[in-house]
Amino acid sequence: MGSRGFKAGTRCKAWLAMIAAIVSTVFFSAVFQAEGKDSSVIVYASQDETYADPIFKQFEKQTGIKVRAVFDSEAVKTVGLANRLLAERSHPQCDVFWSNEEFRTRLLASENIFRETNGWAAMGYRTRRLVVNTNLLPIAKAPHAFSDATNQIWRGKVALAYPLFGTTATHFMVLRQKWGDAQWQTWCRALAANKPLVVDGNSVVVKMVGGGEVWFGFTDSDDIAAGQKDGLPIVELPLSDETLFIPNTIGVIRNSPHPVEAEKLFRYLQTAPVLQRLLKEDALESAELPKPEAGLKVDWDELLKDWNTTTKELETIFLR
Repeated sequence: MGSRGFKAGTRCKAWLAMIAAIVSTVFFSAVFQAEGKDSSVIVYASQDETYADPIFKQFEKQTGIKVRAVFDSEAVKTVGLANRLLAERSHPQCDVFWSNEEFRTRLLASENIFRETNGWAAMGYRTRRLVVNTNLLPIAKAPHAFSDATNQIWRGKVALAYPLFGTTATHFMVLRQKWGDAQWQTWCRALAANKPLVVDGNSVVVKMVGGGEVWFGFTDSDDIAAGQKDGLPIVELPLSDETLFIPNTIGVIRNSPHPVEAEKLFRYLQTAPVLQRLLKEDALESAELPKPEAGLKVDWDELLKDWNTTTKELETIFLR
């Protein structure tokens, strides 16, 4: 073979080797990507990261499945992720939705966001409560109902989270159902006129009460427990027949990218060890679901039908 033939053969072999390397790289990259895809699960979580992250890490340790979690901000609790799921419905990016409340999960279910069979489940509960600064207000003189907050003696002395989001929004919607629209609107306008401190989230309500900015507020039981652990001079009081029970909820997204892993996490989050951990951390008050006769009665079908109208009314009354 001449030198020219030798060089041409060498170049040919070099090209073949390069092509083989590229094919090999692409092949193994695809394999690794597939393996990575198969061993992960994507979660949208409005459960507080403080509580959820250790549970996800334990799940990873037990199963080898990587949890990729996206958390919501407290100011727009649950709403942001719910809207994201609605926007992604034709091309789902999420596998599991874990919420620390019920309304948005039911709303998503009504929009067929979850898989058809065993699409979502509820577990345990926390409650809506009154939080009181014990240095400023004796328990005996504290209000025990939402209706009391419109009294002039509490002007500028009560805090609540912005009622367009999270459990505060749900609570206001359920009160509208309980009282009727006319009484509810009168109460909402009287409350707004009483100059409440409207803040971004229930944990902020607890901090404002504990710090003496206001005397009492309406918030969630887990946030009160966290404030007590921090040494704030606060106590929780029930809201008589206006108490709202708030289960955690978990849903598997229809046509999710990782259905097998999603099912494993869905089941895991409902296990006794997970529920006991949430109880220990005061993220839940009970591992059992609330009894049907407990607290405010909710007609979910009616609530879902009216929620958009109620939200617009709240936005008008509590405009910031």
